[in-house]
Amino acid sequence: MRTRLLPLLIVLMAAVLLALGVPLAVSLAGAEQQNVVVDRIDDTARFAALAQFVTDSPDEATSAFENERLTALSTELDSYHRVYGIRAGVFYRNGSAMAHAPEEWSLPAEGEVRDAFDEALLSRRSHDPKQVWPWQRRTLVVASPVIRDGDVVAVVVTDSPTGQMRSRTLHGWLVIGAGESAAMLLAVGAALRLTGWVLKPVRVLDATTHDIATGRLKSRVAAAGGPPELRRLARSFNEMADNVEDVLEQQRAFVADASHQLRNPLAALLLRIELLSFELPEGNQEIASVQAEGKRLAQVLDDLLDLALAEHSEADLKITDIGALTAERVAAWSPTAEAKGVRLVGDCPPTTAWADPVALSSALDAVIDNAVKFTPEGESVEVTVASNGDTSTVVVTDHGPGLTDEELARIGDRFWRSGRHQNIKGSGLGLSISRALLAAGGGSIAYGHHEPQGLKVTVSVPRGAPA
Repeated sequence: MRTRLLPLLIVLMAAVLLALGVPLAVSLAGAEQQNVVVDRIDDTARFAALAQFVTDSPDEATSAFENERLTALSTELDSYHRVYGIRAGVFYRNGSAMAHAPEEWSLPAEGEVRDAFDEALLSRRSHDPKQVWPWQRRTLVVASPVIRDGDVVAVVVTDSPTGQMRSRTLHGWLVIGAGESAAMLLAVGAALRLTGWVLKPVRVLDATTHDIATGRLKSRVAAAGGPPELRRLARSFNEMADNVEDVLEQQRAFVADASHQLRNPLAALLLRIELLSFELPEGNQEIASVQAEGKRLAQVLDDLLDLALAEHSEADLKITDIGALTAERVAAWSPTAEAKGVRLVGDCPPTTAWADPVALSSALDAVIDNAVKFTPEGESVEVTVASNGDTSTVVVTDHGPGLTDEELARIGDRFWRSGRHQNIKGSGLGLSISRALLAAGGGSIAYGHHEPQGLKVTVSVPRGAPA
């Protein structure tokens, strides 16, 4: 869940930062250019003031005072170009130059400079130039009219390089980018803490749910952190777990009490039936059938009592040689397998794990019994012990009829038996008892297909010390 929530928060925060940073960067570039344009407007206004009373035609005889004005204008333009590197000039209405710097610069016939010149002839300053971005190697052109007696007699034009302005803009953008990156790192850190704080109770709840689902009914959620809603959910979950545990405890107690209470009357009934059989002809089928059903009922009651005790008992975990214990159970079941014509093969190398030897032996007995019971004569049952990381496994495979996918989903349920195997002796509680015994010690039992035919049962026990 964190892998889905965290990217969403990061994308949202990145969108917010971009929504703030992009307008700020555009505003910074506009402010830098506006400062340059204002300076050029001031410069062109000053040059226009100097050029206002210069003679209209450069060929006309002029007074010494007017020549002095023209010389001063030319000197100002030369100094301006030399100091700032900005081309500047004053041009008459017909495009001829009154004064300009550098000497080789002249009014072009077309282009941005010419457009600004033509606009200034209309007795107004040229429009602000288009925005120049750091990657554009353009110039800024500003033109102002020279007005005398209400008429435009000339135009002052400046053509400014933008290298320094673009450098300042780029530097400002880098500062903004660094700030955005720092803010993004802080936001990611905050998102990590936030998601961890929000999802920690969810993870604890998930782990506790898994513990309860695997049989550790005493597990509870510590409602100490996270949002108030999740703390309330944790308390409600604990209340639900308490109620479920109480109901299951009542159910186990009922099953145990009922099984125990029914065994005595059933034993007395079987005894009376056996005494009655002495008075009937030997080989009476009816009395034999009644005795068989009575013994089957007694076995079911015994299994129910074993199941209730298995679900209620605590595991006595200790370091156990799984290989030696499995080899012992294989040897114990070999005569039964041989009597049926089934080969029971064991590969049991030494490997240790934490297990309850009695519970594990009972589980292996139930699994091996089932494998031998359903394997046809002439086939084999293989029992293999292995260790894989944190668990040790005992895998029992047979070459019997196997189970379908639907049957695999139900195997291990109480009293469940495949419809194809109803004629085989059993109560349908053996595997349920095995699962309960293993779960008490942190173990598990899993079922799968054994190719090309048969059933594969995997009994797993933890190798690590119990918590």
